[in-house]
Amino acid sequence: MKKQFLFLILILVMLPVFVNADDSISVRLNSIMANRDFYTQAKEQRINDLRQLLSLTELPPLQLYDVNLKLYEEFRKYRTDSAVVYIRNNRQLAVKMKRDDLRYQSELLLVWLYSTRGMYIEAKEILESIDKSRLSEELTRMYYYTYMEFYSHYGQATNLHEYYTKSGVYRDSLLTVLTPGSLEYDMHYASKLIYEEGYHGHGNSKTGEEILLELLDKTTDEDEERAMIAYVLGHLYKETTGDIELQKKYYSISAIADIVNSTKDNASLQSLALLYYEQGNIDRAYQFIQAALDDAVLCNVRYRAMEASEFCPIINSSYQEKEYKRKKELQYSLISISILSICLIIGLIFIFKQVNRLSGIRKKLYNTNLELRKINGALQQSNENLNEANHVKEQYIAHFFDLCSDYIDKLEEYRKNLNTKARNNQLEELYKMLKSNLFVENELNELYKNFDSIFLNIYPTFVEEFNKLLTPGEEIYPKSNELLNTELRIFALIRLGITDSVKIAGFLRYSLRTVYNYRTKVRNKAAVSRDEFEEIVKKIGTFQPNVE
Repeated sequence: MKKQFLFLILILVMLPVFVNADDSISVRLNSIMANRDFYTQAKEQRINDLRQLLSLTELPPLQLYDVNLKLYEEFRKYRTDSAVVYIRNNRQLAVKMKRDDLRYQSELLLVWLYSTRGMYIEAKEILESIDKSRLSEELTRMYYYTYMEFYSHYGQATNLHEYYTKSGVYRDSLLTVLTPGSLEYDMHYASKLIYEEGYHGHGNSKTGEEILLELLDKTTDEDEERAMIAYVLGHLYKETTGDIELQKKYYSISAIADIVNSTKDNASLQSLALLYYEQGNIDRAYQFIQAALDDAVLCNVRYRAMEASEFCPIINSSYQEKEYKRKKELQYSLISISILSICLIIGLIFIFKQVNRLSGIRKKLYNTNLELRKINGALQQSNENLNEANHVKEQYIAHFFDLCSDYIDKLEEYRKNLNTKARNNQLEELYKMLKSNLFVENELNELYKNFDSIFLNIYPTFVEEFNKLLTPGEEIYPKSNELLNTELRIFALIRLGITDSVKIAGFLRYSLRTVYNYRTKVRNKAAVSRDEFEEIVKKIGTFQPNVE
């Protein structure tokens, strides 16, 4: 038992080793995608809280500027239209407050928004109107960053390499004013190594990869920068090794960070859509491209919408074709299922009829079995009665022969006495003997005594069971010198099956009325039904063989 427990612990400890980390990222992305509305609602809640601050009366201009700036931060990669409104308000506030630094800040932020929306002429005009020499160190960083992003967006919209080159020039300028070792510096430096020095040149891309991997470990899904770091890594593996799994891994990490931060200006979902499309996973590709297109439309980022709309028809067409085939297969399946259902219904009806038929047969068999049981019970009772009757007959036959033999002996003795009296001329004594009925009475008493003895030998519990049929206090018991009295003897004869009062009267040497009166009197004492009393008496006792 201890070894099994240790083995189980070992399996649990080693289980994470066998689990593919890429699979866990894919599972997490699926979960995040399913809960996109949750993160969107959290974003909207933060926006609503800030908007409530704007409703406060007599809010100082500088504080109002800060609230607008926070709303811009919430909207800039969520809904650029709204972000433009708040930055324009801030530019007006800065002019009213005569704060050139705040005006430059607002204009630089507005340029970034215009460039993402495809308003390149307006953005260029604002940039050229800014006097770089009057900018602070922080605004200078913003100035270089905005120019870098402007030409990057312009290059993505026109697909002209010269604008990417200009974007790289401003990245170099930005790196000169950023603090080395900071997250922002490392991100732009790694991008420079990867994009400008070439993917295979002098190991620069490898160094950039190492920097980005370190930065990825330092960030979480709640950091917006994580999405860009992971996306650049995915793009790097696309251009270098071509490893599909690594691309999916880092594009997925980027997509997770974008969704968690409600960043609608994203590129990772489009890249995932293309990857899954190339692998033939049309369902996943359609899911991602639709999400990317929805985000681009909501955010109103021109170049993102153009990118999504370029691939969306292709993926959508494949998806619709697959759906059409799926619907056809579903129709065929439904037809097959319908046919099978009809066959099943017919089969069920047939089975139901057979079950009902079998149920009827079982019911008939059950009733037949009941009848057979009753018949068997009756036969068994008849057999018991026959056995009992045979036993009674055997008992009575044996005693009958004994009595007959005794009577013959007695008659022979009586004849000898009469013959002796006659031979000796004792006529007077002979006459007295012939006239007296003492002999008959003695013989009758002997007969009744033998009857009582034989009957009680066969039914030893007759008197006890008979008295149980009478109401309490009306029991009938023989005298101490008797085995049975007249009432008991009458019902003993009934127990033996002699129910005719004439025969009973003849056997007991009573008148018919006397026997009738005895029977009626006893029935009136019955604790059971008077009409069924004698039938119950016939069932008294059980067959018990004579052990004597």
